Amino acid sequence: MNQHPKRRFFTRALRTIAATTVAALALAGCQSGGNPGGTEAAGEPITVGLTYTPNIQFAPFYVAEELGYFDEAGVNVELRHHGESEELFGAIKNGTEQMVYASGDEIAQAVPGGVEMRSVATLYAKYPAVLIVPEDSDIKTAEDLRDKKIGVPGAYGQTYFALLAMLARANMDVENIHLEEIGYTQQAALTTGKVDAVMGFANNDAVQIEASGFPVRTIDAVLPESPVLVGPAVAASDSLIDERGEDITRVLEAVSRALDYIRENPEEAVKLSAEYIPTLTSPEQRDAALATLEASLPLMADGDLQNVPEHWTAMVEFMKTRELLPGRVQAELLYTNDLLPGATPKARN
Repeated sequence: MNQHPKRRFFTRALRTIAATTVAALALAGCQSGGNPGGTEAAGEPITVGLTYTPNIQFAPFYVAEELGYFDEAGVNVELRHHGESEELFGAIKNGTEQMVYASGDEIAQAVPGGVEMRSVATLYAKYPAVLIVPEDSDIKTAEDLRDKKIGVPGAYGQTYFALLAMLARANMDVENIHLEEIGYTQQAALTTGKVDAVMGFANNDAVQIEASGFPVRTIDAVLPESPVLVGPAVAASDSLIDERGEDITRVLEAVSRALDYIRENPEEAVKLSAEYIPTLTSPEQRDAALATLEASLPLMADGDLQNVPEHWTAMVEFMKTRELLPGRVQAELLYTNDLLPGATPKARN
């Protein structure tokens, strides 16, 4: 769900300076179920990368930080958005970050390329990239895509992978459609009729297009009952897994707790996240963020955030068939469930 990079994230120092302005809000969060800790956790910080642009999609991390869940779990966490020219996993490779928010398919591509990490939790139970069509479109199924103009940001990333999965389900490939690389202009391309359909995110692009007054439908590109792609996850460097596994578990405990809070208090979660998202300055912008967050909740994982082995295996096999993986990849080396809250630790392979 990453959009084109626009700006860097607030630093923790800036958030500290602004803390006095949100004291009442933090108190309200306490009364609604949060219990911020009185002191920050000790120990070396774990820096969690949240890609480029501050966005409500990262609310579980913002809420966990703002309500003190990381501190209460006993782990020192720094949230960091990447620089505009930075590679997604560049900071993991150079040690600037120790954990990163990324999709399973991105992780699957990066590990055989030399990035030493594993997914330690899957955040979304349902893949968020979908096909978006006008409400009155004659496109109803994957088979209806033949000879249609389909817009994608580019031949890369989650939206493109999801399109390939959808085409494969209909025994087609990109040669059977008219692929249009449109950048991040899904709304304009669809509403002006430049394309017949666009690939976008159910909890972002579809919400925005609908809010503009243009009725749309979404069609699952990846079937929830038999997914061939794994969506947003949290990866940790191998060194962090080896040396500080208990701290990873503490991070995940706090994120899981934040997810529970968000489900019960989505409006409050938007208010808390506004401390980290500089664009949420008007009621209209906050309403749009709330719509995105509410559309995200059905996609998010419930319970233990586990990496489902069958899903990772199916993804690797699918990506191999589409020549999306560099080199040889073993699905079981891309993830571990040993560090999830409540998991019984096992020896790593």
